[in-house]
Amino acid sequence: MIFSLYPRWLIITISLLIMSGCGETPAELQLAQNAMAIERSDECHLCGMIINGFPGPKGQLYKRGSEQNMKFCSTRDMFAYLLDPEHQHAIQTVYVHDMATSPWDTPDDEFFIDARTAWYVAGHERKGAMGPTLASFSKREVAETFAAQYGGKLYQFEDINQSLLQQIN
Repeated sequence: MIFSLYPRWLIITISLLIMSGCGETPAELQLAQNAMAIERSDECHLCGMIINGFPGPKGQLYKRGSEQNMKFCSTRDMFAYLLDPEHQHAIQTVYVHDMATSPWDTPDDEFFIDARTAWYVAGHERKGAMGPTLASFSKREVAETFAAQYGGKLYQFEDINQSLLQQIN
């Protein structure tokens, strides 16, 4: 048998190392999956457009078990990717700009928030990188104020679907 060629302690050590990697919790994985600054040459994972220099909130996400983030030129493009049935269940961590603390024309990468807890305004008159987009906010009250000023309707993360994305095009 092949295992008889190796000392028992070596087999046990390798087995323990392999099993220790399987025990990571989603919270531990999320700690390694932070929002990153958008660099000048970063391209949108969905459309391939250079992200930097365009107005409106941007998005980022990580697939399960990946250390490489995917950046998007708009929240609409991010949701289009996220809601695709091929990708939907593989997503671990999702971030969007908090437009309550970030200027619309030049979103600040210091203000990314967890997309799953954000409030969104769809159907407003402000334009993002690819035209209509979902405005993202950390607080409901600020999202309501934005909707009163620019139009649109409030949504939470779980309310956003393909049908809604098609309506705002």
